[in-house]
Amino acid sequence: MKLSADLAMKERTLEGFGARLSAIRQSRGKTQAELAEAVGVSRRVIAYYEQDEAQPPGAMLVDLAKALRVSADQLLGLKAPKETTSPRTARLIKRLEKVAQLPPTDQRVVFKLVDGLLRSNGHS
Repeated sequence: MKLSADLAMKERTLEGFGARLSAIRQSRGKTQAELAEAVGVSRRVIAYYEQDEAQPPGAMLVDLAKALRVSADQLLGLKAPKETTSPRTARLIKRLEKVAQLPPTDQRVVFKLVDGLLRSNGHS
């Protein structure tokens, strides 16, 4: 009896976990490879857990939540994610964070270029 209960628990998954993991990852502007590196696994492992048939063990769930800056409850679908950002916006934010790490003179060059493009397209 105990053996069948253990097998049932191993086969049990939370509905929508994979889609939720994928959506949160994308909203944070991370690729599967970047998330995998942050968690210390291969990209294939992340792809596997983004399928609805699979879920990570508890310890990895904690690592995923930390890497994505969400709670484990949000990853499990017990709470809604606090912020939702489109993948495109997340990628732009990620790039701006990299620009912020440049020396001030290089930052000014980047922003002059962006400002010039915005003006030339009628976005003052």
